[in-house]
Amino acid sequence: MSQAHPLTLITGASAGIGTAFARDLAARGHDLVLTARRVERLDALAAEIRGRHGRQVTVMPADLADPAAPHTLCEALAGRGLVVDWLINNAGYGVPGSFVANDWRTHADFLQVLLTAPTELAWRLLPGMRERGYGRIINVASLAGHVPGTAAHTLYAASKAYLIKFSQSLALENQAQGVHVCALCPGFTRSEFHDVTGTRAMMNRLPDFMWQSAEEVARQGVDAVERGEAVYVTGRVNRAIKTMFKLMPDRLAMKMSARQSRRYRAQDTP
Repeated sequence: MSQAHPLTLITGASAGIGTAFARDLAARGHDLVLTARRVERLDALAAEIRGRHGRQVTVMPADLADPAAPHTLCEALAGRGLVVDWLINNAGYGVPGSFVANDWRTHADFLQVLLTAPTELAWRLLPGMRERGYGRIINVASLAGHVPGTAAHTLYAASKAYLIKFSQSLALENQAQGVHVCALCPGFTRSEFHDVTGTRAMMNRLPDFMWQSAEEVARQGVDAVERGEAVYVTGRVNRAIKTMFKLMPDRLAMKMSARQSRRYRAQDTP
């Protein structure tokens, strides 16, 4: 099955890859539900998309660090009679500094946003997709989920590795019901991510060929989930890096990862 005008829920839609997904999918004829914390940005994006594409865009602000947020969001959708065909689990951020340099509340919020919220949203929205025989879920993971974890971003690679394995299992469980699930794994992407983590100056040392635009990442992600790809790494450079680390002995891979990441990570914070 396919839908003429699917309704897509995008988390973390106020910036970066989330905004790029919104613009790309609206251009393809999707109606949208946009959620994030920054209401002004969501409202501006919604107005832009309505004016440019004439699509229905609903803004539902939410803070996914709140454990109640996924349930509240889905209840609000049902209350408005909005049936979600596509789910883009994009909300995320990084926490610089070593594991013990940050307090537990910081880590708990991170795990809620990066792990629990996308898992719960999928659990709540999948039954309807299966019943209708059509659905798409993109979990925005990362190339980091395919390579050894690095110091000073302790939970980031671990959370992305979870999303990859989670997506593979969901893809296998739901392929016969017309639901495609994809873990989208970009590498370095031009967005405000590194500004928020305070690593912009360090990231600027990377050569241009290592970077992709948020627009390209979103476009490749939409195409990949439509093809039925359970895991998709964007860009030839990133795919080469994934293959290299996969073939390399673990000990050597960790040494190489540690040596390279040391040049681009933020120091511990008090």
